[in-house]
Amino acid sequence: QRRGRMKCFLVDRDRDGNPTAAVVDVDADQLPAGDVIVQVDYSSLNYKDALAATGTPGVALDLPLVPGIDAAGKVVQSKSDSFRVGDQVILAHEDLGTRLWGGWSQRVSAPAGACIRLPATLSSFDAMALGTAGYTAAQSVDKILAHGVAPQKGPVLVTGATGGVGIIAVKLLAQLGFHVVASTGKQQQHDWLMEHGAQEVIDRDELIGDSGKPLLPAKWAAAVDTVGGSTLATVIRSGQRGSIVTCCGMVGGKQLELTVFPFILRGVNLQGIDSAGATQDYRQMIWDRLGGEWMISDLESLTKTVPLSEISVAIPSILKGQISGRVVVQINED
Repeated sequence: QRRGRMKCFLVDRDRDGNPTAAVVDVDADQLPAGDVIVQVDYSSLNYKDALAATGTPGVALDLPLVPGIDAAGKVVQSKSDSFRVGDQVILAHEDLGTRLWGGWSQRVSAPAGACIRLPATLSSFDAMALGTAGYTAAQSVDKILAHGVAPQKGPVLVTGATGGVGIIAVKLLAQLGFHVVASTGKQQQHDWLMEHGAQEVIDRDELIGDSGKPLLPAKWAAAVDTVGGSTLATVIRSGQRGSIVTCCGMVGGKQLELTVFPFILRGVNLQGIDSAGATQDYRQMIWDRLGGEWMISDLESLTKTVPLSEISVAIPSILKGQISGRVVVQINED
């Protein structure tokens, strides 16, 4: 079943050691060993994928490499008791697309632990319109709800709201009845955010506090921060008593300069979101919710679909922060 040719986006090095990247035809026998082989319908383009696709050290951990931190499709070969040929699955794993052969390929060989059963209510396209970004947003919402935050407790902030995690968090929180305040540096996208559930939109500069004060006026019952750096520090200093702030990104910086005052005077809680390291059961539970009571309406309006053959055009755009919403990669273009 491995015989034949297939297309994939391959990152390698030239004779001088410089990264190269192109969509190529390879023999399917080049797939590494794994528990399951999945015929991929769709993958997605995330910021991490763009870093891997450009050979960024620390992200592209082992060249040659096929990027793609997630994928969705059908099992065509299985050595696992948990998955049978014909099962529809979502692929996501901490090493997928960084060390392991990733989703930008017509077939992927992966550990059984990387597989999540696709809820019957979602298509492969839906799964990748959500993707790891949607799963991360849903994790954040799960932590907020588990903390006991309810809509009547006050506004919930989402930073980096036009990004993949941000916009899905905005929609999901709005569907659950929260007053969502969206933060973005893209002024032209304010109306778009309001259309998708934000009740207020603020400029990201409002969250870059330079006053040096250890505490700021209390505003947020909860927050989903996708930015990190000084933005995250300002959000924490602005949390209400007993609030929770989830953290899942560092595009704004990896340093966090704070005093302990928000934590010991207001009881603000900082919750890290580890999308890659969660157990398979927890990941399945989140995806089942996304296919059930948390189903996101109108996913198509959040997405742009790009065929694998044209993915190189979209990579610079996401690296420059020029993309709003999600980019779905159509793998089997036929």
